[in-house]
Amino acid sequence: MRAARCHAVGGPVVVEEVPDPDGEVPVDVHYAAVNFADVLVIRGTYQVKADLPFTPGSEFAGVVAESGHGFEKGQRVFGSVFVGAFAERVAVRAAGLYRIPDTIPTRRAAAFGVSHATAYNALTLIGRLQEGERVAVLGAAGGVGLAAVELAALLGAEVVAVASTEEKRAACLEQGAHEALPYDDLKRRLRDSGGADLVIDPVGGPHSEQALRAMRWGGRFVNVGFAYGEVPRLPLNLAMLKGVTIHGFDFGGWARHGREQLAVTRGELNRMFAEDLIHPRVHAVHPLDEVATALDLDRRAIGKTLLEVGRGV
Repeated sequence: MRAARCHAVGGPVVVEEVPDPDGEVPVDVHYAAVNFADVLVIRGTYQVKADLPFTPGSEFAGVVAESGHGFEKGQRVFGSVFVGAFAERVAVRAAGLYRIPDTIPTRRAAAFGVSHATAYNALTLIGRLQEGERVAVLGAAGGVGLAAVELAALLGAEVVAVASTEEKRAACLEQGAHEALPYDDLKRRLRDSGGADLVIDPVGGPHSEQALRAMRWGGRFVNVGFAYGEVPRLPLNLAMLKGVTIHGFDFGGWARHGREQLAVTRGELNRMFAEDLIHPRVHAVHPLDEVATALDLDRRAIGKTLLEVGRGV
């Protein structure tokens, strides 16, 4: 089969012929989604390292290639892995695979799983979002950020999206945000607009403290990543004076220590998806041979970037 391969830390990533993978359920990949975590794994800066050489990619949708483990050949499915999705076939554990509802396009399923699950857990499992609260989302036009905007609005929150350009802010408003702010003078802008009960932060860097300073009494601050490239040093006296709690969400830790709770939230999220309430924004679709372009685009993408993969194409 053809697969994108990384032979050295930092890349490059090239497409070449490799053997089909072994695993519980083989899936022929139709679409794979690019996540910022994939870029970090290639760079060797992700918190978990991949053994070289490897096939990048953590999110996919396609059809079951062989029946078994509760799945039938030809069923449309989506799922996630640590690495291996940027290929014509991926083999995964049955527990990490989900059927695509009949009414949902395969392409939409490929853009849904990882970012929306991260956002939903940050909002509900960690952030304990209540209807009517104000939610500020940093990096709101990225994969996780735009998912958080959409889901928070669906859950009845008043959503303030923070993004770097007018184009990105307009996309956030289209996805359900009630207000969109730039990063400059963020503390004043967010505070003057009414503050936030909950902050979802996939960005880090200097913006984290600015958002924290604008929070309402008793709020919750949830970090889910550091796309800015800098881990913030938050002054804890602000948390004390504001009664704010600071949390983080990482799938790896919760998979080890809270798997049952993740299963509950996954079921809730999949139900919303099956009811056609969730519509991920796809920024661009590239063929597998353009994987390097897709990876380079990820930081600039509004929503998700996909790879279209066809076995034998």
